[in-house]
Amino acid sequence: MAVPVAFFAVFFAYPVAAIVARGLKADGTWHLGRIGEVLAQSDVRHVLWFTTWQAFASTALTLLVALPGAYVFARFDFPGKHVLRAVVTVPFVLPTVVVGTAFLALVGRGGLLDGLWGVRLDTTVWAILLAHVFFNYAVVVRTVGGLWAQLDPRQEEAARMLGASPLKAWRQVTLPALAPAVAAAALMVFLFTFTSFGVVQILGGPTFSTLEVEIYRQTSEIFDLSTAAVLTMIQFVAVGAILAVHAWTVRRRETALRLVDASGTARRPRGAGQWALLGGVLGTVAVLLVLPLAVLVQRSLGAPGFGYYRALTREDGGVFLVPPIEAIGNSLSFAVAATLIAVLIGGLAAVALTRRDAGRFVRGFDALLMLPLGVSAVTVGFGFLISLDEPPLDLRSSWILVPLAQALVGVPFVVRTMLPVLRAVDVRLREAASVLGASPWRVWREVDLPMVRRALLIAAGFAFAVSLGEFGATVFIARPDRPTLPVAVARLLGRPGDLNYGQAMALSTILMVVCAVALLVLERLRTDRTGEF
Repeated sequence: MAVPVAFFAVFFAYPVAAIVARGLKADGTWHLGRIGEVLAQSDVRHVLWFTTWQAFASTALTLLVALPGAYVFARFDFPGKHVLRAVVTVPFVLPTVVVGTAFLALVGRGGLLDGLWGVRLDTTVWAILLAHVFFNYAVVVRTVGGLWAQLDPRQEEAARMLGASPLKAWRQVTLPALAPAVAAAALMVFLFTFTSFGVVQILGGPTFSTLEVEIYRQTSEIFDLSTAAVLTMIQFVAVGAILAVHAWTVRRRETALRLVDASGTARRPRGAGQWALLGGVLGTVAVLLVLPLAVLVQRSLGAPGFGYYRALTREDGGVFLVPPIEAIGNSLSFAVAATLIAVLIGGLAAVALTRRDAGRFVRGFDALLMLPLGVSAVTVGFGFLISLDEPPLDLRSSWILVPLAQALVGVPFVVRTMLPVLRAVDVRLREAASVLGASPWRVWREVDLPMVRRALLIAAGFAFAVSLGEFGATVFIARPDRPTLPVAVARLLGRPGDLNYGQAMALSTILMVVCAVALLVLERLRTDRTGEF
């Protein structure tokens, strides 16, 4: 645990504490009254209200749209199911900047749905809500569908035979068993939308702002660190509460109704109603998930002869000190370095958490590993700048700063992927190898590693995908001569002109393709029993 604890202490806890202290402490005195002053501001209360309201609305809308999809993937068997599962999962691993750009291309000025029914969707909150559904659809399908596929269908059939209507049987038998999974999925969607940054930054404009966006604005535009510090503390408390409730629902989920082999519960649709449900889900996937990405690609090809793509190779002498195309190589190299760091830190933490003699501190650290997913990435990025600025950790001019920030987001995915597999390794195999004279390192290399190799590759793939799309922290620490793809997209969108807009679409398409390829590789590595994130 020494290396993971040191890593999180230096590169997570210290930067976050530094920026909070910088905002609330002056002349050696803590000004805690600033918290009340900030909360008394009407614009801050509006941001808090909108952040909470849109998170609830996004969660409810996502559940409404995705639960039928969870049922279809759990209970129906149809041609192309595995390909469709990969298509559904693509939006989840896409960077939020790409998601925002895709919906901007769909509902923005000149987009396919621009002015539909006489309404400019990009000037309403509906664009943000639909983008959140697009991003989180797979969370509900994977989490709820994974458990739904393992529920014994004969329990609901028995209720039907006793006279219950299909709706009553589902409401009184299936829904109580699914409730913990639905609650866990809802909490994860609420967490992701409550801390939404890239989507709201692009689609919200000056009208709509979440806590994360407001922290970025107060930090980088207004330079009001005290207000940013208060907002960071509020978000930290809210995220901690959400994660605590999520951990409780996950523990409840482990005591659900009797489970069966998921491979025996899916069958071909029967009857007009089931075929109509399948068709409806396929239509939803096509319109909500595939159409925005297709429009993104189409807009990137708007200039004759791949003009937008060719323009990426030229220096513009403006925001970029290098041709925008170099952002591709920068992102790939940073993501590889971040993946190596995340696999090392996350792997060590997962191994420590599987030890039978792990104490309460180690088990508590398991929960802390999830915090980087919810704590403001903007705070972490700006905290890097103001805390890692003197020896022996003066890293502001070092390229390693970006991979370190990206690795913080990748570590939780590595731990969550490897932990179940490591816990499933029979401890007697390790003991037998030790009795035969193998060293601890050889036991790990020859007993554990062959069993967890697939999980390790999957964990590395997830870490690579999320590192590739990290935006909140990277936007602060990426150097002008080494921009990443998400940072380059955001900068292009912030500049007027069709050429800049087209180049943003082109870079977003490239980023989408890279993430999709990584996901397809993960699907090939995924075991048949890996039904959820």
